[in-house]
Amino acid sequence: MTKRAESKYKICRRLGANLWGRGKNPKRDYAPGQHGQRRKKPSDYGTQLFAKQKLKGYYGNITERQFSRYYEIAANAKGDTSENLIGLLERRLDTAIYRMKFVPTVFAARQFVSHGHVKVNGKRVTIPSFRLADGDVISLKDKSREMALVMGARESAEREVPDYLEVDANRGEGKFIRAPKLADVPYPVQMEPNLVVEYYSR
Repeated sequence: MTKRAESKYKICRRLGANLWGRGKNPKRDYAPGQHGQRRKKPSDYGTQLFAKQKLKGYYGNITERQFSRYYEIAANAKGDTSENLIGLLERRLDTAIYRMKFVPTVFAARQFVSHGHVKVNGKRVTIPSFRLADGDVISLKDKSREMALVMGARESAEREVPDYLEVDANRGEGKFIRAPKLADVPYPVQMEPNLVVEYYSR
């Protein structure tokens, strides 16, 4: 398990938000440390930074370099930059695997893809950040469908599969239909990608 995965509950604690909507997380709604309970009104920069850290943390705490690259692509594409950013993040293969309920967490999704359990259009892909196109078919290897991790996630009532994906759970297969808008994504906490755009465009 990576250091990032081990610290996933600390991410929620630091941000004071239950990022993934799971029951364990977090038990306290203030930051760790002896000064964690001190509250002061954040500056505009602090508010923007918080929004960025929350969105970045939700997707498995991806690296700053990778996240800023997503912003650059979103800013250079046609349309609303904040909506473009969400669409790019939801096109990640590990995100789609998580959304389809093949695994219980985004951290497990990253590891699951890296270990070669997933195919895209019949070809094995081991890159969690692989960008899906509309209509791409995602499938699990035959043996992978029988893993306890997969079966447990499939039976979990914690999450529902959003309508921009199609899933056949019994076959271990799904389709990425389209990139969603912000309103389509089932975030358990409020995300503010507009503040993320303001952060990077300072």
